[in-house]
Amino acid sequence: MPFSETQGTLGTHTQAYWTQHYNLLKKVIEELGDLDVHRSEPLRENILKAIVADLVVSDVVVAELTDFNANVFWELGVRQSFKHGTVTIAEHGTDLPFDQMEKATQFYRAAPAAEWEDFRTRLKAAVKDCLENPNKPDSPVLDNIAGRGTIFELFRKDETLRRIDALQSQMNHNSAVLANVEKNAKANQEKKKEELRAYSTGRFQIAATELLVTNRYLDEEPEFYDSVEVYYGWLVRLNSQLNFWEPNPDGTEKWLLNMIGNFNLKKLFSDMEENAAHARKEVETRV
Repeated sequence: MPFSETQGTLGTHTQAYWTQHYNLLKKVIEELGDLDVHRSEPLRENILKAIVADLVVSDVVVAELTDFNANVFWELGVRQSFKHGTVTIAEHGTDLPFDQMEKATQFYRAAPAAEWEDFRTRLKAAVKDCLENPNKPDSPVLDNIAGRGTIFELFRKDETLRRIDALQSQMNHNSAVLANVEKNAKANQEKKKEELRAYSTGRFQIAATELLVTNRYLDEEPEFYDSVEVYYGWLVRLNSQLNFWEPNPDGTEKWLLNMIGNFNLKKLFSDMEENAAHARKEVETRV
């Protein structure tokens, strides 16, 4: 709430008014029991640091919106970026901005006494609800950065698509390396011993596949991840053999050709490319 004098459509509210208003609110809320009710008033540390700390750690924050004080609305934004459990109040006649209209604000009149008593009851009920239901949503900020269809989900979708881009790029690279390995291995087996052999210098890329195996960031069935683990395992084995190719050409080439043929690695690689493309389409259509 404001500390000093404010000007608004409802007139002038002096510093003395806000001090008296705070004392009234404090007395009402303390009727709920053993609560530490205070305004953020630093003793030695930086005032902004103290206010932010209170906004983040307090179980309940009451925000006084009357006169649209800039500091109050900034503090309300900070609070709602970190935590639920906020009660907004305003003097009757305050025309709230559109982004506060959906939230239940408790309006009050200083007179007549009957209307102030009604406000006291509503204020205590709101504070009590915050204490008893700390995870009950009342922050439009948190509501829009968590869960499906929200800002968080949009960021997650964008990040997932970038990861799939990397995965598909590496899969295309790996298929090209596999084709080159098979081509060189077959050609070398047909050469005479004295002829110069050709060795594949490229290696299978595994980083994007390893990330998928460990993080499982795609919403796919267990069978999908079983196939990814098989694919990843073959990438590691093949790279290991390629490192022994030149010192052990004949044995490595026979092993490579045997694995490529008998285990149909080319189909495994192409199936993984299709799976990645299918997963990308599913992510792209996600709301």
